[in-house]
Amino acid sequence: MSGLKAEADPTEVGLDPQRLQRIDRHFARYVDDGRLPGWLITVSRHGRLAHVSCYGSRDVEAGLPVETDTLWRIYSMTKPVTSVAAMMLYEEGAFELTDPVSAFIPSFAGARVYTGGSDLRHVTAPAAEPVRIWHLLTHTSGLTYGFLRVHPVDAMYRAAGFEWTGPAGADLAQVCDIWAGLPLLFQPGTEWNYSAATDVLGRVVEVASGQSLDEFFATRIFGPLGMTDTAFYASDTARLAALYTPAKNGKAARMDVLGKGAHKRPAALLGGQGLVSTAADYHRFTQLMLHRPGSPAGELDGTRLLGSRTARYMMRNHLPGGLDLETFGRPLYAEYPFRGVGFGLGFAVVIDPARGKVVCSEGEASWGGAASTAFWIDHEEELTVSFYTQLLPSSTHRIRPQLRQLVYQALAD
Repeated sequence: MSGLKAEADPTEVGLDPQRLQRIDRHFARYVDDGRLPGWLITVSRHGRLAHVSCYGSRDVEAGLPVETDTLWRIYSMTKPVTSVAAMMLYEEGAFELTDPVSAFIPSFAGARVYTGGSDLRHVTAPAAEPVRIWHLLTHTSGLTYGFLRVHPVDAMYRAAGFEWTGPAGADLAQVCDIWAGLPLLFQPGTEWNYSAATDVLGRVVEVASGQSLDEFFATRIFGPLGMTDTAFYASDTARLAALYTPAKNGKAARMDVLGKGAHKRPAALLGGQGLVSTAADYHRFTQLMLHRPGSPAGELDGTRLLGSRTARYMMRNHLPGGLDLETFGRPLYAEYPFRGVGFGLGFAVVIDPARGKVVCSEGEASWGGAASTAFWIDHEEELTVSFYTQLLPSSTHRIRPQLRQLVYQALAD
């Protein structure tokens, strides 16, 4: 599937066309002042795509515009896909959510937990319980990311070769063994921390299914959904947006060293960060997970990947005691909107819009990517929204609240 276009007049699905234009005007300023190279936005309601807009460049230096079939590095928007893959295997009886990860990756049997010291001279203790598949799905495993830079264990990840990428030439099995040998931040299940847990979950999918992760995705998810442009590398590099990073002057600066990693199949197929996709393809995925009359979650156009109860179960808050990420989690950024937001199985979930000081629906499921891409799914309003650009590190903690405000004020019914 390549380009996409609106299939419904906004008024037919309860959206105000003039207010939708506010979205485009607002984010056009990001391009005009150089903060973003370009972007693409989709808004769908009641299962019908009602607003598609794009602005700016996919490659500023080459003068190439953003187009509806532009390929984007979606980074952590890979995580919900991997979580769906895992839950498909769960439905087939391949494992229980409480099974230890070591049943599939033996190196996790000896997991130890950081208790003190520096990254060079640290103290650890045995894990009180195994790291379980449940912990991977909910980011409560104690794993971390090197790029977070807030804890001595983050520094240990960087020393092992993990920041934005991993050790050259290491495959998924090898990187999981390296992670298993590093201390956990905390005892499994006792806190939430954004991490490489979904990459490890991808390896569980490989072992449980007997397929490589890209084979499983292609045959079990992308093929059935018609997501023909989604893979672990760009099938057509001419359509791939260039990657940028904020320079000291606040403007987007090109970042080819990391950006060219999407030009070929990687050694490690990372289920937490590795996919390249189009807006049209990922729109199919969000419609799969949207629950609405006549199209239950887990099914799209007669193709069912998950039972509707399983899909909806994934988009419930699974943090202990119904806590939110501000209370139970370790924040990614000081201004990240964790208040009133819980976490399901691969998705952030709004549990209290009033506490979060946002206009949206309880139960809204969402996530974003390192290059500032983002999506959300609102079952109550039968609404899905996606935003694509290529600015790393992520600015979604600023972009997403603005986009949410602009979209919800465009609801006209």
